[in-house]
Amino acid sequence: MTASSVEQLRKEGNELFKCGDYEGALTAYTQALGLGATPQDQAILHRNRAACHLKLEDYDKAETEASKAIEKDGGDVKALYRRSQALEKLGRLDQAVLDLQRCVSLEPKNKVFQEALRNIGGQIQEKVRYMSSTDAKVEQMFQILLDPQEKGTEKKQKASQNLVVLAREDAGAEKIFRSNGVQLLQQLLDTGEADLMLAALRTLVGICSEHQSRTVATLSVLGTRRVVSILGVENQAVSLAACHLLQVIFDALKEGVKKGFRGKEGAIIVDPARELKILISNLLELLTEVGVSGQGRDNALTLLIKTVPRKSLKDPNNSLTLWVIDQGLKKILEVGGSVQDPPGELMVTANSRMSASVLLSKLFDDLKCDAERENFHRLCENYIKSWFEGQGLAGKLRAIQTVSCLLQGPCEAGNRALELSGVMESVIALCASEQEEEQLVAVEALIHAAGKAKRASFITANGVSLLKDLYKRSEKDSIRIRALVGLCKLGSAGGTDFSMKQFAEGSTLKLAKQCRKWLCNDQIDAGTRRWAVEGLAYLTFDADVKEEFVEDEAALKALFQLSRSEERSVLFAVASALVNCTNSYDYEEPDPKMVELAKYAKQHVPEQHPKDKAGFVRARVKKLLAAGVVSAMTCMVKTESPVLTNSCRELLSRVFLALVDDVEDRGTVVAQGGGKALLPLALEGTDVGQTKAAQALAKLTITSNPEMTFPGERIYEVVRPLVSLLHLNCSGLQNFEALMALTNLAGISERLRQKILKEKAVPMIEGYMFEEHEMIRRAATECMCNLAMSKEVQDLFEAKGNDRLKLLVLYSGEDDELLRRAAAGGLAMLTSMRPSLCSRIPQVTTHWLEILQALLLSSNQELQHRGAVVALNMVEASKDIASSLMESEVLEILSVLAKGKESPVTRAAAACLAKAVEYGLIKPNQDGE
Repeated sequence: MTASSVEQLRKEGNELFKCGDYEGALTAYTQALGLGATPQDQAILHRNRAACHLKLEDYDKAETEASKAIEKDGGDVKALYRRSQALEKLGRLDQAVLDLQRCVSLEPKNKVFQEALRNIGGQIQEKVRYMSSTDAKVEQMFQILLDPQEKGTEKKQKASQNLVVLAREDAGAEKIFRSNGVQLLQQLLDTGEADLMLAALRTLVGICSEHQSRTVATLSVLGTRRVVSILGVENQAVSLAACHLLQVIFDALKEGVKKGFRGKEGAIIVDPARELKILISNLLELLTEVGVSGQGRDNALTLLIKTVPRKSLKDPNNSLTLWVIDQGLKKILEVGGSVQDPPGELMVTANSRMSASVLLSKLFDDLKCDAERENFHRLCENYIKSWFEGQGLAGKLRAIQTVSCLLQGPCEAGNRALELSGVMESVIALCASEQEEEQLVAVEALIHAAGKAKRASFITANGVSLLKDLYKRSEKDSIRIRALVGLCKLGSAGGTDFSMKQFAEGSTLKLAKQCRKWLCNDQIDAGTRRWAVEGLAYLTFDADVKEEFVEDEAALKALFQLSRSEERSVLFAVASALVNCTNSYDYEEPDPKMVELAKYAKQHVPEQHPKDKAGFVRARVKKLLAAGVVSAMTCMVKTESPVLTNSCRELLSRVFLALVDDVEDRGTVVAQGGGKALLPLALEGTDVGQTKAAQALAKLTITSNPEMTFPGERIYEVVRPLVSLLHLNCSGLQNFEALMALTNLAGISERLRQKILKEKAVPMIEGYMFEEHEMIRRAATECMCNLAMSKEVQDLFEAKGNDRLKLLVLYSGEDDELLRRAAAGGLAMLTSMRPSLCSRIPQVTTHWLEILQALLLSSNQELQHRGAVVALNMVEASKDIASSLMESEVLEILSVLAKGKESPVTRAAAACLAKAVEYGLIKPNQDGE
């Protein structure tokens, strides 16, 4: 029983492999291994698994499986060959050549093995030549760079550039590493010269990139503390280069080696978890070090945001987050509670507090249970109490600033902190202070608290009069603008619900006008003008405010300029205002019956503002496009800052989708760089954001030339987001648009078709060919028609035991003319590329002849041409098929078509008849026709 089950599963796996379902084949082989297979069967199954992994481009697993097969049977030539293929892809050519030599010795006449051995020999010789030629170059470059006589010369600049370029290639990086390069680069770092430090850091990036052993060796030479300390230098370019190097080091320690020349990888025993903790510990120490630059502190926060929280909540291990909370939460809160102006002990930038808020939010979101969250709350509350109690006014200000930081990040922790005894009362009291710095801290805390539902009612009752008083009486714009934002927040509590107005008629318009006035005043610093944008982000829930805002060209221009400035904390507010102006938030038209029922039950029913109707929204979109919104958003997407959170990315994706909704506007979006900006939004962010961006990409791909919209290699990056729209959790419109876009891409080149196949889109496309909705069914068929130009898809149709060909034949006879055209096109393509399919057409359905005749008799020239090509392919494929066609009414139809006006149809019909004459099935008449 066991032996037959193993054999049955192996055969099933083989069939799945032939059909291109490598994951399915892998599962079948794995199940067979679990049934107690014999050693010989185990060898076969392991080598088959290796073949699957090779197809799935998982070369490490392919090597492992092939090695297991060789352990069972040392003479398994297929396993040896597959291991050599995997080793070659992994860059371990010296090991790959040994396996190939064994293959050739076992089968000396096998030309495939001989050719592979020749190819790999050539690659090894090329690498040896490259390595030997770079020996002298590396030595010469370091000599120039370390020569004090060459200071500031063009020669030195060129040497540094060449060193960086050489390190980008893995073989070059290995050469530098083996030539005592890390010690020499350390000398460049010790010079303190910005240009030399930049060259050294960028070269170290190449050495450490995706290479664990070189990374660990580099850290042991330079010292973790030394590398981290470079972050804190005043020179921004050097600090950013150090940040990039540390990011590469983190990635290498987490992922290990992924590519290229490994060297003696196993020679260094690595404990990545220990190395990671040492690095993170040093970053946490840097946060509170006096003398570290504000930019360096921001870069340290950015690295912690990227490396500490889990990439996916499916990963059960959040131990790194828990360790950072225990070891460094107080240090992060210290940065969050620091003030930029006047400068305190810690130098911070305008973005430091927001970066600290983002990090705190990500750490809190990474916690898994109530006990972990309670510990987070306890640590935050103890820290705030330590400043609030017994530290005087300065301590209270520090505590309130920290509460503001929490309210902008993990607001649950912020709300808990607000409820601590005396905190809210101190905030209210300090709002009336004579000192501007104290007022600023208190008013900002009040604004952040106003956005939280728990505190909003308290503030509405106690804070509105205070904010109004500050707005009217304060002589300082910095206070007035913040007080105005607080009022804006409270005034927008009803959201887009027209029936819920917090303030008197016209008040929101007055507030918005004042916000726009401050926004346009370039005499005010960017940090203060940001608050004007915050106010507009809330007030633009009101459609009257939206209409006035998009009419104000100066305000739009100022908004877009501010989004490009160094004031990164404005990005979310800008994106929110644009979402409101374009109505790109999710909105479902309420069911009229439910509305009547709610009214009858005296329940509140939200009302849409008359100026939020589709016509008004389209007009606002056009005004935003004319003002240059796309180029501003493109700059926002490029921002390398923690402030560009996943939520912010989602808002930008929503706006882009609204901008490309009208076909006429898509050319403008593409011309201003929208296609390029959408790609990163579709590949990173929230699920909703990625889906919205992918749908916008689909719309652009459908109506514009993809090669112009996504030039160069960028076009291949579009495929994955489009395939993601084929999943069942997406709407029918998203499925349809994705299929249309993929159809366009599949018609461009074989490489694009291969990319679509690699993303495993074919099974999903086939599924949609059975969809009830005729437009989706037609789009899927058109896409399959274009994909049929690929050999792999042709193999699927040719494989035995499937109904793919039958479906195309039947669709060629449907009433939907566009569906018929797509199916007949696919049929013409397949029968041309694979003549063996011609003999199977009569077997798949008894109606095949009627369908073919209907195509030939169609009034549509395109359908006629497709039918004529199918007929020609069938006639050329076999005399027997030709005979059955000539014995039917097809002969008469072809004779009539061949006499028509010169066209592709007449030529195909004439070719059919000529072939039949050649077979001797028919004879030409006296006129030679």
